[in-house]
Amino acid sequence: MGRGIGGHADRLTVEAPDTEVPGVEVPGVEVAAGAGEAGRRSRRQPRRWLRKVARWGVTAVLLAVFPFVLLVRGGVFAYQQWGLGAWSSLAVSAAATALLLAFYAWVVSRRLGAGKRLRKFLTRVAALSAAAFVLYSLVVIAGGNVKSDDVRAEYSSLHPLLRMAVSVFVLVDADAVITDAARTPEFYARAGLPANEASLHFRQDDGFVHALDLRTINRREWRNLAAELAFRAMGFHTLRHVGTADHLHVSLRSPD
Repeated sequence: MGRGIGGHADRLTVEAPDTEVPGVEVPGVEVAAGAGEAGRRSRRQPRRWLRKVARWGVTAVLLAVFPFVLLVRGGVFAYQQWGLGAWSSLAVSAAATALLLAFYAWVVSRRLGAGKRLRKFLTRVAALSAAAFVLYSLVVIAGGNVKSDDVRAEYSSLHPLLRMAVSVFVLVDADAVITDAARTPEFYARAGLPANEASLHFRQDDGFVHALDLRTINRREWRNLAAELAFRAMGFHTLRHVGTADHLHVSLRSPD
């Protein structure tokens, strides 16, 4: 080492560079970075969990609702767009719904590791459940969902797709009440109203009544609005009007 003026050795000062030197660890830096990353992960984890739960919840609701939509809306589509008859349109939508439920059962049982025989049994049960619901909806209406015994007796005169729609709707709104279904000219005479020959409350050419009235009085307005939106979503025409009393008119238009 050289010597400086006055015989003192030169002093060399080496400063540590600002950038990291490969292979050289700086104590404390790695620990701080790891702690920060762990904190961010712990904050993100609940949000990811909530998003996952919400996503699964929405998916479950859609999967549960879709068979009912297919049953009713699919039947209305077949009736109005394909020109199928009342029973043919219902048969098409009911068959499609049964196949969908059978597919649901097959997928779930397969994921649960069920054997081939059990999967086959469950798919048959699911398909038969759809058929049972259709048959039940065609012939049964709870006494609490009709205004009177007369209206209950008129239930079988309603178009099959209207009966399906009512059965699906009362699963959600058990307090829904049908106030009128089939009407005659005498009904309008007793009510002091002119008989509307084009009324869908009369039996149509296919032998079915294509309209019904739902109670709106003494019900919260949001429930009346929900009923209107639900029947529209299922493919029916709705009209809130005052005739003999405030009610929601629901009708099924004939094919164009």
